Amino acid sequence: MSEPQIWDAVDAYFTAHLAPADEALAAAVRDSEAAALPNIAVTAPQGKLLHMLALIQGARTVLEIGTLGGYSTIWLARALPADGRLVSLEYSPVHAEVAGRNIARAGLDKLVEIRVGPALESLSRLADEHPPPFDLVFIDADKANNPHYVEWALRLTRPGSLIIVDNVVRGGRVAHADSTDPGVRGTRAAIELIGSHPRLSGTAIQTVGGKGYDGFALARVLP
Repeated sequence: MSEPQIWDAVDAYFTAHLAPADEALAAAVRDSEAAALPNIAVTAPQGKLLHMLALIQGARTVLEIGTLGGYSTIWLARALPADGRLVSLEYSPVHAEVAGRNIARAGLDKLVEIRVGPALESLSRLADEHPPPFDLVFIDADKANNPHYVEWALRLTRPGSLIIVDNVVRGGRVAHADSTDPGVRGTRAAIELIGSHPRLSGTAIQTVGGKGYDGFALARVLP
C-alpha cells in the first residue's frame, strides 16, 4: 500500500469502531456530494474529535466559522445541552441551504443558527449584538483571513474558551516562510498570533488520514 492508501485504511478502521455514521451524518455527506459542494469537510474521526472537545469543554455556546454542508456543525451541535446555541457563519448561500437541510434532518435546527455572508462582516454584526461569550470557536473558512478570525474569536470568548483552527499544515507548506500563497500566509499569521498573544496558549498537531496530510491548531483563552 502507498502511504495515502494506508492513511485511508486506518481512517476507515477508526471510523468503523469509534465514529460510525448514523443516517443523519450519512445523509449530510450524500446531500453535500449531490450538491457538488467541495470535498473539504472534516472526516468522521475529526468530527468525533470536535464533538469530544466540545463535551470536554462543557460547551453551551459554539461559534463555527465556515459551515459548508453542516457535517462538522452536526458533530458540534450534538455536544450541546438542550438550551445550547451554535452560530455558524457561511459565505455561500448555496452551501448554507444544503447545511440547513442537513441540520434540520438531524433534529438540531432549534440549536443552530446559520448566518450567510462574508464572515468578517457577520462577525462584526454578531459582536454588535453583545452575545454571551462563546465557549468554543471552530475556524474552518478561507485561510487567508485566519488571523482575523482568531482576533474575532478572542473578542467573542472568555478566559477558558477553546479556539480550534483547522487545516493549518497546508500539505507542509506552512513551513515555507517565503510562500506567496494567501492561505499559507494567513495560516502562518494565525499560528504566530497564537504563539505571541498574551491571552492565548496554543499548540498545533500534524495529522494524516482521509483528507491527506494536514493538521489543526488549538488555543485556550487566558485571563
